[in-house]
Amino acid sequence: MRIAISGTYSSGKTTTSMALAHMTGIPRTHAKTMREILPDVLPGKRLEDCTAPELFQLGMIRYGERAVHESHLPGGFISDGSSLHEWVYGKIRTHVGIHPDNHAASMVETSAEMKYFSEVIEAIGAVTKRHAKTTYDVFVHLPIEFDLVTDGHRPVSERFRQLSDDLLLSSLEELAIPHHVIGGTLAERLTGIAKALNLPQLMDVERAIALAYDEAAGMNTTDELNR
Repeated sequence: MRIAISGTYSSGKTTTSMALAHMTGIPRTHAKTMREILPDVLPGKRLEDCTAPELFQLGMIRYGERAVHESHLPGGFISDGSSLHEWVYGKIRTHVGIHPDNHAASMVETSAEMKYFSEVIEAIGAVTKRHAKTTYDVFVHLPIEFDLVTDGHRPVSERFRQLSDDLLLSSLEELAIPHHVIGGTLAERLTGIAKALNLPQLMDVERAIALAYDEAAGMNTTDELNR
């Protein structure tokens, strides 16, 4: 089964996908974050300083990396995020600004540059939607239940999160991709996902969660200028 774990920033996709992979034995796949990609693509630059075309470039690199990783797992996988996410984040930025925060206007002025960027994003949306429709068997969407983590790696606002969450769900409805909205604690999520998708369980939930926390603790969270 090809499962995409969906949800916007700070919804718990990474930890949930890690724990679910440990619990079921289904391999996990993901794409590097933009901050991880940035030092190789635009050395010496911070994500907050990137222009719209540069963010577009980083998003396309993520999409390509994700698609390649998924293609190497024909027997099934658990994806941390999906191809839809790069498109959704780009599209919402055309509404709230390239670098949204809680003090930004709800809608940005439609300049010629932003209009062009919006048209490009729509074209990319057609590609990512096609990928999602043909690649994922089912989505598990994690609702917004946790506070936005202010670690400098999520340059977005609560409004951005809510708009992204709404667009992700409406896109799944539009594409008629099977999906389940499953929330709660991490243990409740794992139990709910396994039940909804009839997944195998190779270990108990508590052990899977402990392994996921150990795995997450080993992730490189230094900023892009210090990688």
